[in-house]
Amino acid sequence: MILESKTGRGGCGLSWLRAKCCNMRPFRDAAAPTSTMPPIPPKSTRPKHASTLTGKPRALELVRTALIEKKMTQAELADAADCHEKTIQNMMAAKSVRQQTLFDVCMVLGLDYQEFRDLWAGGQGTGGPVEGAGSSSEQQAPELAGVGGDIAPVYMGAYTRAGTDHYLGSYLTLRPAFSVPDMIMAYRTDITWDPAWPSLLFEERDRVDATYTHRGRLYIPTSSHFIHLVSLTKGAMRMVLVSQIDQAGVMRGIITTLNKRRAQFVPVAAPIVYQRRAAFAADMLGEIGRSHPLYREYADTLAATLTDGYAALKGV
Repeated sequence: MILESKTGRGGCGLSWLRAKCCNMRPFRDAAAPTSTMPPIPPKSTRPKHASTLTGKPRALELVRTALIEKKMTQAELADAADCHEKTIQNMMAAKSVRQQTLFDVCMVLGLDYQEFRDLWAGGQGTGGPVEGAGSSSEQQAPELAGVGGDIAPVYMGAYTRAGTDHYLGSYLTLRPAFSVPDMIMAYRTDITWDPAWPSLLFEERDRVDATYTHRGRLYIPTSSHFIHLVSLTKGAMRMVLVSQIDQAGVMRGIITTLNKRRAQFVPVAAPIVYQRRAAFAADMLGEIGRSHPLYREYADTLAATLTDGYAALKGV
């Protein structure tokens, strides 16, 4: 088909189209001109903008940021802060919670409690994660008149470090084996003071079944002759209830925990004894069977826990 030109002559249209094409801007092989905009810096070097939030929104922003950095869930935070998960949910919804809860959350997440408390009360605050949070003398539990990390929280008994320093030390720990008859488990338990979360801390060592080693805190009520050694991990609790330490450095009572039976864990309870020791010989620890020289001594010690009235195991 022949294109018609404006003059109406055939064949001139192709020349006209060819001329139009020749007048078009040619494609460039060269690179496009360099942009005058500054390059985008890498994410790690971008300036961090200060948050414009204040009050409770800022406090909750700090909690969410700390949870992300520590890769913790709200349920794990509740376990670590020794409170109900619903309490954490209420806090994250900006509902009213106890000052003790705010303090415990700050201790777990490494937030400055004083600043966090001011934010929660509606102040401006400059709080954030602080280096070594909990070790400062300002990081003290609310509702207490003590100094820094020398008084345990109220819910743990509000005991003081000075008033419980006789618990500090290492203990020979005895209890029956849960799965093997005529066998006694002997291991070491250390009790120290934790200034970061002011309270007595116990930690088991030298257990044959090291997988089930426990670490927890001491709860010492003022109106009881017994104390609680509690370990709590993701909702799983083990409690040891023993008498307060006597002049001989001995605590006697009962342990309640779970024991693996075949394919599942079942509740179990047994007598337990803590005897303070300055040193530990190798033959003092481990699985102590009937043929062991210390078996009779250990067995009599555990039996006395029941016969002397420190604990009772009741049947139906």
